[in-house]
Amino acid sequence: MDQDLSLLPQAAAQMRGALSNLYFAAARLAPAAAREADPELDARAALLDQSYYRLLRLVNDLTATRYLDGEPLPLRDRDIVDFVAELFGGIASLASLKGVETRLICAEESHICAFCPDAMEQLLYQLVSNALKFTPAGGLVTVELRRTRGRVVLAVEDTGPGIAPERMETLFDSYHQAGTPAPPPQGLGLGLALCRGIAQGHSGILTAESRQGKGSRFTFSMPDRLCGTTLSDLRFDYSGGFNHTLMALSDAMPPEAFRIRNH
Repeated sequence: MDQDLSLLPQAAAQMRGALSNLYFAAARLAPAAAREADPELDARAALLDQSYYRLLRLVNDLTATRYLDGEPLPLRDRDIVDFVAELFGGIASLASLKGVETRLICAEESHICAFCPDAMEQLLYQLVSNALKFTPAGGLVTVELRRTRGRVVLAVEDTGPGIAPERMETLFDSYHQAGTPAPPPQGLGLGLALCRGIAQGHSGILTAESRQGKGSRFTFSMPDRLCGTTLSDLRFDYSGGFNHTLMALSDAMPPEAFRIRNH
């Protein structure tokens, strides 16, 4: 990893502690019971929660810069169909708050293969978060999981504005943003670079297709194999015990998603 980037996880560790203190202080000022009884207070507190979750997501991206190396990841034999379906359940409920339809396509009920759960979660959430950012209300985000020719393929497709052809060359480079700028905060531009590193860490590839005015499709493909271990891996990204899916998709969610009833 670049020497400058190697400092980022250390900075993230310092920031995480400060963020936790801020969150708990805010929770004491606007406790759940008071928010449930006062919609105006809940709306103001939701904006604070939104900022907290977005900052925590940035901190987690800094922690995950280890993936940029593309080094082999610790794999675990696990049911990838069940894994993706479980994550998709949380994604679908949040996407509905933005008025975006979600669809999961998978022909199989179960399939065991070797992958790194933490890294795969980071990749799926990142691709879906990008798709939700650029898909307007009434649009569709599709997650597809399939097997073909000895490979496992996971794809995320949206019906957003698409990506300009001149952006495609640098799409997976660190600190580059794809497509139309997202509402602030726009993040660090690390997301797709992290996804590419995660793909390489699975001996896989990540590709992108896009048509302006029609949407984009990101496809991750890895060998369909077993590694012989089912031991748990350490998590490298943290949500501090809060709603992990909401944190992972926070950049794409409206303030409504952070109201107390939606936690």
